[in-house]
Amino acid sequence: MKNSISKIASLLLALAVFLPAPASASSTKFWQCVTYAREVSGIQIRGNAETWWGQAAGRYDRGTAPREGSVLAMPGYGKMRMGHVAMVSKVINDREVLLDHANWSRRGKVERDVRAIDVSARGDWSRVKIWFAGNGDLGTTSFPAQGFIYSDAPVAPQAPRDRFQLSGDVLQIASLEANPNGIGSGIATLR
Repeated sequence: MKNSISKIASLLLALAVFLPAPASASSTKFWQCVTYAREVSGIQIRGNAETWWGQAAGRYDRGTAPREGSVLAMPGYGKMRMGHVAMVSKVINDREVLLDHANWSRRGKVERDVRAIDVSARGDWSRVKIWFAGNGDLGTTSFPAQGFIYSDAPVAPQAPRDRFQLSGDVLQIASLEANPNGIGSGIATLR
């Protein structure tokens, strides 16, 4: 019996060597709001959040009514200089939604199904309050919002892009001939 326990302990110790170590806090992903919104919504816009609304024009439908899967776009404001984007995970009613977003009240962290309300005078989502972890409720600040970018198909087919243009250096490399022995190509002579 004692020998069996010793063998089992040795086996467990050997297995432990090959098992991955648990993830530490330093190895968890740090999310920016734009990276997260792009991944969960499918909206393929890059750059700071404050640029998303303008970049969406002509590429995606935009509007003032929330839809599940749409992205709420917010311009730079106060300490939030680069704006913010968040995906609508659920529409509660015409003035309340739940959002999935990152880097809002917990630096680099994702927050799911957090409450956001429209506090605009016209009910057009031009001003919002969003749940904040620090007080466990809606934040005390209301923020300007530009509207919602809808993740449906783009508004119109994209015009075909111009063919890829090779730079002069790439063309020069491609046109270099190998030396008579078939070794080397004179790449070192490029500027």
